[in-house]
Amino acid sequence: MQPPVLELVEVTKTYRGGKRAVDGVDLHLGPGLLGLLGPNGAGKSSLMRIAATVTRPSTGRLRWRGRDAVAHPEPLRRELGYLPQDFGAYPNLSAPEFLAYLAAAKGLGARSARSRIEELLHLVNLTEAGRRPLGGYSGGMLRRVGIAQALLGDPRVLIVDEPTAGLDPEERVRFRNLLSELAVDRVVVLSTHIVSDIDSVARDIAVLAGGRLHYRGTPEELLRRTTGLVWELLVRPEELAAVRSRHLVSRLVRTPEGVRLRLLSDHRPGGAETAVPDLEDAYLATVTGIGR
Repeated sequence: MQPPVLELVEVTKTYRGGKRAVDGVDLHLGPGLLGLLGPNGAGKSSLMRIAATVTRPSTGRLRWRGRDAVAHPEPLRRELGYLPQDFGAYPNLSAPEFLAYLAAAKGLGARSARSRIEELLHLVNLTEAGRRPLGGYSGGMLRRVGIAQALLGDPRVLIVDEPTAGLDPEERVRFRNLLSELAVDRVVVLSTHIVSDIDSVARDIAVLAGGRLHYRGTPEELLRRTTGLVWELLVRPEELAAVRSRHLVSRLVRTPEGVRLRLLSDHRPGGAETAVPDLEDAYLATVTGIGR
């Protein structure tokens, strides 16, 4: 079978009033997991809706297996699983009923749909709660239903937008591991503003800010670019505001000796020691422009 390839070429999206949410983004996606990182408002959801054929780009091209997926979206839609950020469900239906409705809409046969739904409810740990109406589900449980519906048709392209919102830590780990397994032979895009969602599973990272793609590559290269920009500094509590006015503080810990800061700066702050960057440091440096 031809390997799945999804391409976004010079994609822009401009909304009414002239707001440009996506600005000239190029992405070539083959089998594997892409971690798409960006702050809220960066344009991630707009880009994911274009990739999922939910909305059309203002300019640029979307291609699936070499074919124009804007003019001819159906081939991509048949092989697509999509979990939007604002996923909603019918509150009076149970999870199996809701998934059966979506399976029918996708053209799955009733018998194969039943076995697939049972498998997916077990996968997202909803077997026991499955008979209850969705209106009584917590936000995290609804998110798990959303994950199940995205996997209904065993898609070759899986696009998930902020999928771990509302999930507890154990569920987040389970879902990240699932995505990693699925990415062996299909295109998986995980869009999030939470660095820990992709830290352990993505070998391919893209950073989006202000609608533009600021980085695409490996976590190791992103970390290398941040070397020499991360510092640790111990200050008195009354000095904290002044340091924050001059530098980007990524985290702080209050100790009996004072406030221990981790900060990003192009130059060594007075009294600071060099720190080894982690992926969150690298991400913050990229979206804020420190080190350019």
